[in-house]
Order: sequence, then structure tokens, then C-alpha cells
Amino acid sequence: MPQWRVSAHIDSNIVVFETIWEGLWMDCISQMGIRLQCKFYDSILALPPPLEAFRALMCVAVLLSIVAFLMAIVGVKYTHWTKEDTQGISIFMLAAGVAFLLTGVLVLIPVSWTGGSIVRDFYDAKVPTPLKRELGAALYVGWVSAALLIIAGAMYCSFWCWAATSPKSRYPSLPHHRLHRPNTAGGPLLSMQAYV
Repeated sequence: MPQWRVSAHIDSNIVVFETIWEGLWMDCISQMGIRLQCKFYDSILALPPPLEAFRALMCVAVLLSIVAFLMAIVGVKYTHWTKEDTQGISIFMLAAGVAFLLTGVLVLIPVSWTGGSIVRDFYDAKVPTPLKRELGAALYVGWVSAALLIIAGAMYCSFWCWAATSPKSRYPSLPHHRLHRPNTAGGPLLSMQAYV
């Protein structure tokens, strides 16, 4: 999403012909909501250092989130198939939880840093009005994504803590009780209350 920084319309002029979007990978100009022109940044070396760092953090976050999802899937499948091995359950769930937490932090850093710089520049009197920007939709998506990743990581880590404290398996196998049928051969009749 290129809507990290969106042009701010502060002047009293209601008619606005262009809206500028600035993202991590490209800039876009929307002309009256009809025509949209986007251009990728020409040179990686010409980018400002914070933008390069934010790009790297987001790429690492994407790769780490894929690893976290794979570990979570393996952990859930491993939990389902081996109910007796708590250590195997704990390792996969803990690894997925830590990976989700790290991914959330990696997403939160560039999004919050960009949001802070936008707000700081917006209220700075030295910044010219045409260069002032507002928070774009990509920042809100980033904050929600970071919150969901951190919540998922906390859930997986708490699951690991809960499984590690129990002396037996986290998912013990249920005892197989058979309902006793009344003995028609003259044996004693067992009531259902004896099983409760």
C-alpha cells in the first residue's frame, strides 16, 4: 500500500486536483480521483536511510511471519497427533509465539516511527504547507496488523506456559468408557450414577 504519507489539504481552497501518496516502495499521484499514476523509487541508494531501514524491517517481518505461521501449523498438527509428548508441543508453540511477537514488533517500529514523524512535521511551523502530510491508510493497517501479531504471539506463548506447568500432557486422551448394558442373564444391574 502506498498510502503511508498522504498529502494534507490544509488551505481554505476546497477544490483539490491532486492527492499525493508516499509509500515504502513507490509514490503515487491521484488526479481528481480519476487518474492514478504510480512510480517506483528509481534508486535504492538515493533513498533516505530511515526509508531503507523501514523497507528492510518490513521484508524481515514478512519472512518471519511466514515462518511463524508454518511453525504454528506444525505445532497444532503435532499437538493433535502426539497427545502424550508435552515437550514437542511446547517447543513448536513457543517458537511460533516468539516469532509472532518479533514480527509484531518489527511491523510496529516503521509504522509508529513514520506516524510520529508525520505528526511532528504537521505541527512544525517551519515545514511548508505543501510538504505537510497526514497519516495514510497503510499506517492504520500496520497498527492493526502489529496488534494482531502481538496478541497471537502472546496466546501461543501463554499456551506454552500453560502446557509446561501441567505435569501431564496438555491434551490427555479421554478415557474410553463403555456404557454397560443391563445384564439380562441375571447379573447385577449398574445404574448410570455409578459412572459419574
